[in-house]
Amino acid sequence: MGKKIFSLLTILLLVALFTAGCGGSNAGGQKFINIATGGTSGTYFPLGGALAEIWNKNIQGVNATAQTTGASVANVNLLKDGKAEVIFVQNDIAYYAYNGTEMFKDNKYEDIRGLATLYPETIQIVTRADKGIKTLDDLKGKKVAVGSAGSGTEANARQILEAAGITYNDIQVQYLSFADAANNLKDGNIDAAFVTAGYPTAAIQDIAAQHKIVLIPLDDKTIETLTSKYPFYTRTVIPANTYSGQTEDVVTVSVKSMLAVSAKYDEDTVYQLVKTMYENQERLKAAHSSGELIVPDTGKEGMSIPLHPGAEKYFNEIGK
Repeated sequence: MGKKIFSLLTILLLVALFTAGCGGSNAGGQKFINIATGGTSGTYFPLGGALAEIWNKNIQGVNATAQTTGASVANVNLLKDGKAEVIFVQNDIAYYAYNGTEMFKDNKYEDIRGLATLYPETIQIVTRADKGIKTLDDLKGKKVAVGSAGSGTEANARQILEAAGITYNDIQVQYLSFADAANNLKDGNIDAAFVTAGYPTAAIQDIAAQHKIVLIPLDDKTIETLTSKYPFYTRTVIPANTYSGQTEDVVTVSVKSMLAVSAKYDEDTVYQLVKTMYENQERLKAAHSSGELIVPDTGKEGMSIPLHPGAEKYFNEIGK
């Protein structure tokens, strides 16, 4: 009998230990926060690491870690599947997920909520000066890299071209990542590329180091058509000399990077996440230059989905 009781106790202990190890966000009295970021060479990953450090240091019981991922689209799916608590995502991708459009047409996620918008991710249309392309219209008949198939950049490219009256039938579409687009543009295999990223972008700096580049501007009519249909875009000016040989300001548009959580996440924790993030901007700036732009004044600009009540509470408290 004693052996049976001992065996039973051993099994119960093992079950308890296993449950503690897999208990999600509150195991062992700790709140585990997995932050889904992006690739290690991007902006999301270093900022995610800084956020983990800020939250671990300033919120009692929090155990946060930054995970490298496939960025925006992958992150929404991680959040939906309960495999991440906080995600970095572009505001346009969050909008598609919430509304069930574009790459989320059959995968709507109405429980996604905004924590804060962070900094602009600018759509940069780059070509080499020797290609003779100066306007969107000049792209007709040309080989144009529009981003990886199904990516946020690809949606940006299609929507901008559409606003200018150009379809994929008018160009030779090349589905290429930033790195592949940069290499092909350097080698002259393609004529232009769409890149959605905070400027200056390493991939474009790389091309400009070897060739004179041109950033293709958007005219006022195209921007007006675009922003009236897609409210997550904002008019943006890339200042002269952002890249080698770029001597004039270039008008384009941006989407915003943002942080999102599940509607089910508790209000007090979300409030603490937002509050401590803004109270430790120096740590964000040390992680990446984009950290300088993460301020409460712009934390709701370009918010394309409903705010989480915890974030709402913070912004109401500071009167923003």
